[in-house]
Amino acid sequence: MIKTLLGRGVVVTKFTGSGGKYSANDATAEFVGFIRRLLNSASIPWQTGELGRVDEGGGGTIAKFLAEYSMDVIDMGPGLLAMHSPFEISSKVDLLSSYLAYREFLSSKPQ
Repeated sequence: MIKTLLGRGVVVTKFTGSGGKYSANDATAEFVGFIRRLLNSASIPWQTGELGRVDEGGGGTIAKFLAEYSMDVIDMGPGLLAMHSPFEISSKVDLLSSYLAYREFLSSKPQ
């Protein structure tokens, strides 16, 4: 399991879901490469992560629904401890790097 750490930058998750490939999304290698180059060229700290283990549950995102329409989808956001609890914890560095990553992505030219 890939561990994400607070204070190490925005978390980029290539795939999510359950049921093997049936109820999941998996970004293409080209799209992952584009995101990596985008973040590296802007000197934005980032780390890879995963959302639970395959078929063990633990939540999900809307990425799998968008992937059904043949969209290139990747999950990207700040790492959180105790998500959806009153004691949710994050890092200022991760929040800032997430903001910078979103801004860089939205201002990039389509390929």
